[in-house]
Amino acid sequence: MFTVRGPERLDAFLAAQQSIISRAVAQRLIRTACVTVNGVVVTKRALMLKPGDIVCVTQTEEAPLREDIVPTDLKLPVLYEDAACLVLDKPAGLAVHPAPSIPPTERTLLHGIAFLFSQRSIPFAPDAVLVHRLDRETTGCILVAKTKEAHHALQKQFEERSVKKTYVALVAGVPNPPSALIDAPVGRNLLERVKMSILRTSTSREARTAYRTLSSSRDCALLACDLFTGRTHQIRVHLSAIGHPILGDPTYASVGSERLSTDLHVVSLCLHARELTFTSPVGDVRHTIIAPLPEALTKAMRTAGVQMSV
Repeated sequence: MFTVRGPERLDAFLAAQQSIISRAVAQRLIRTACVTVNGVVVTKRALMLKPGDIVCVTQTEEAPLREDIVPTDLKLPVLYEDAACLVLDKPAGLAVHPAPSIPPTERTLLHGIAFLFSQRSIPFAPDAVLVHRLDRETTGCILVAKTKEAHHALQKQFEERSVKKTYVALVAGVPNPPSALIDAPVGRNLLERVKMSILRTSTSREARTAYRTLSSSRDCALLACDLFTGRTHQIRVHLSAIGHPILGDPTYASVGSERLSTDLHVVSLCLHARELTFTSPVGDVRHTIIAPLPEALTKAMRTAGVQMSV
């Protein structure tokens, strides 16, 4: 169940939710009568939603999202597990799910999750395992539901913003002030559709990121970033917008950050989902899971002369 906060097309609204794989999937759900607005089934993808509208997705056996997810052992580290969910340590370079832009033979996180489920004799429903998403090059904590009931319960926590997500980012330059809240809407870039932008458009949605400086050197800084919303590329867009792009990010780079990434021999995006706090449906217990910093990031930090404070 999702609550609408501003005017938006139905398909665009659904595609922006953490649990919906893509806009194409959102449109398919609408077309196959799997979506209701205020309790009424809607099949018009361009329907304009109003603030306060309640949107629900009801998956049916006749409309699965994917049928070709082949279980594949990707050696995914499990950081936490109980009867309702898993927290995995996602490696860099791994897409979370199949998409039209990804070759059909490429394995994604979903393929690795299918393997973990097969090991545990858990039924695998690809539309009800991913609770949220990470960019392909982002590493760290990602939450996976084991059942549709757990998926609904965990998804509701994201909707209510009771999940705490803290990322670590190595950026070009040293922010001033050393800590602040970035409150700027994020929407699709009108000129480059693969990018997001803080320029307000009809599809822009509220986005808030708080950062604090953990360590700095002359040319760069290590930041902790807390997400209060979950927009596509949010941290990358926000930090670039204030003049401090993440090192190793060609999409939102500046001339200075590209030069610094080259000088420091940065080989991948320096963004890591380090900490995830959520309430498990098992026993209603609150958990904080921490993913260790990946080797590529720690190497870049050493070269840059910054360190992680405990």
